[in-house]
Amino acid sequence: MTPIILAQNLGKTYRSGKLEVNALHDVNFAIQPGEFVAIVGPSGSGKSTLFYVLGGLTNATSGSVTIDGTDFAKLSDAERTKMRRARIGFVFQRFNLLPTLSALGNIEIAHDIANLGSDEKKPLDRSLLDHLATQLGIAGRLDHRPNELSGGEQQRVAIARALVTRPSIVLADEPTGNLDTKNSDAVLEMLRSSSRELNQTVLMITHNPEAAQIADRILTMRDGQIVREEAGVGRALHTTY
Repeated sequence: MTPIILAQNLGKTYRSGKLEVNALHDVNFAIQPGEFVAIVGPSGSGKSTLFYVLGGLTNATSGSVTIDGTDFAKLSDAERTKMRRARIGFVFQRFNLLPTLSALGNIEIAHDIANLGSDEKKPLDRSLLDHLATQLGIAGRLDHRPNELSGGEQQRVAIARALVTRPSIVLADEPTGNLDTKNSDAVLEMLRSSSRELNQTVLMITHNPEAAQIADRILTMRDGQIVREEAGVGRALHTTY
C-alpha cells in the first residue's frame, strides 16, 4: 500500500543571526491511509514543528514530505494551499476560531474554504455536522461566538470544523489539551471513529501518553528525532473492528 504521508530525511533549521536551532533532524516515517498515529514527546522535542511541516504550513530545510504521492516541495504556494484545502483538516492548539462568527459559522466556513478553487463544489453535509456536534457535546452551543464559549468548547468546535469536510488527513495538535477527562475521551473516540468509519488518516500531536494509547501507532520524539515506535491500543482494536 502506498503511504498517504511519507517523510524522508526531514530536517528543519531555524536561523536567527548566527544562531541555528535544529528543530528536526533526519526524520523518517510512513503513515498508511486510514491509520491513526500519535506523536509524543516533551516540550521542545520538535512535535509542533513536524506538525507545521507535514501540513505544508512551513517548508522543510532538507528532505521531503510526500502527501498521497505528491512532494510538497515541488508545489507552488498556490498549489500547496489548494491541496491543504482539499485534503487536510487542521486542529490547532490555539483553536484559530474567527471571533466574529458563531460556532456554527466557524464550522461552515471550513466547508466554504475547502470549496475554493475546487472544480467540484460539494454541499455541506448537514447530517455529518449534526453528528459531530452531538458527539462532541456542542449541539446546544452552535449559536454562540467563541468569546461566549469555554476553552474546552472552543476546542471541540475546532475539531468539528476540521472533520466536517471529510478530509483525507486530519492533523491535530494537542486536541485534548484544554479538556477534562470526559470531554477528552469524547474527542479521542471521535478521532478514532473518523479513522475507522471514514478511513481518514489521523496524526495527533500530544504530550499525554495516555491519550496517545488510543492510536494504532505511537512515535516518540526527542531532540528533533523519532527515537521510538510502538503499537498503541488502537491497533488491536483496528484488527478486530
